[in-house]
Amino acid sequence: MASATNEAEPAIAGRGYALPEMLVTTRWVADHLDDPAVRIVESDEDPLLYAAGHIPGAAEVDWTRDLNDPVVRDYLDSGRFADLASRLGITPETTVVFYGDKSNWWACYALWVFRLFGHTRAKIMDGGRLKWTKEGRPMSRETPAFPRTDYPAPVRDDARDRALRDDVVAHLDAGGALIDVRSPEEYSGERLHMPDYPNEGALRGGHIPTAKNVPWARAVNADTGEFKSADALREIYESGAGLSPTDDVIAYCRIGERSSHTWFALKFLLGYERVRNYDGSWTEWGNLVGAPIEK
Repeated sequence: MASATNEAEPAIAGRGYALPEMLVTTRWVADHLDDPAVRIVESDEDPLLYAAGHIPGAAEVDWTRDLNDPVVRDYLDSGRFADLASRLGITPETTVVFYGDKSNWWACYALWVFRLFGHTRAKIMDGGRLKWTKEGRPMSRETPAFPRTDYPAPVRDDARDRALRDDVVAHLDAGGALIDVRSPEEYSGERLHMPDYPNEGALRGGHIPTAKNVPWARAVNADTGEFKSADALREIYESGAGLSPTDDVIAYCRIGERSSHTWFALKFLLGYERVRNYDGSWTEWGNLVGAPIEK
């Protein structure tokens, strides 16, 4: 079994990414199921999926229960993050590999939150649940128990990877690049939410002024859930949306999950040095008194 290093696998390295080591294949995960230096974590939109079957030995991180404050609309604090990591048997040296449904929407979101707390030893299993199950790999219904660790309480730093509403206002004033990763119908204002999803409280439809619409799903291959090659991503975001790797970019959606997927693609796969996820997204901006919108 290969060790959990930062070296990229050949199958991923060949796609031309800036940081190919941020992705691992399903084969890599299968080879590291018993590696004590690795923790596999499933994070889904559908809360029933994990119990129905998951990668053997994988922990679960529920985005509402585990990552969000129960009272304030914000993420868990330093102490609660340390408790979560300790409960999952994670240390600061543990390589955490996230995967999930929806081509890794919530896996990217969970990785993004972990990085806010400085846990940079985190990767995405390319293709997520879709690819693992399509390949007929084993699934388990057993909930694993891990020896509790003593993860030291870290300092949460939102500045590098997270944008708050005042940051977005300043970004607009500075002429910064904005990417709206929602569906064209949400972007235009025709819909206040995705098809088959409830309205999450936005009173107005439309988009933040100057934002370009690049739906998140364009970054993945629909049949496998895997990210497209760097050349294909550059065609989408640079030739198509006019971005440049030197741009200061903010991505948003409705609550920050789809935009964390785009944040991952821009930051790690294309190597953008300044890209932030606005997790308040349209549920906040669409309700802000005095905030400008376009349709």
